[in-house]
Amino acid sequence: MVNAYSAEGFVAVILLIICSTAYLRTTKRLKEMFLKTKKGILYKASVIGIRLHYFVSISCFLLAGYITFS
Repeated sequence: MVNAYSAEGFVAVILLIICSTAYLRTTKRLKEMFLKTKKGILYKASVIGIRLHYFVSISCFLLAGYITFS
C-alpha cells in the first residue's frame, strides 16, 4: 500500500495523472470529451506525457520497482 500523503504516494499520483491524460489525448473521442480547451492542469499534464514520454515511462518503472521492493 502506498500512502497518498508520503513522497512516493505523491509521485505515484502525479505519474498516474500524466499517463492517464496522455492516453486521453491520443484517443480522438476521449480528447474531445475531456481536453476541449487548451488550459488547465490536465491539458498541461497531457502535454508533459506526450513530449517527455521516455522520462515518464522510466519514472514509472523506477517507482514500480521502488514500491515493489521497499
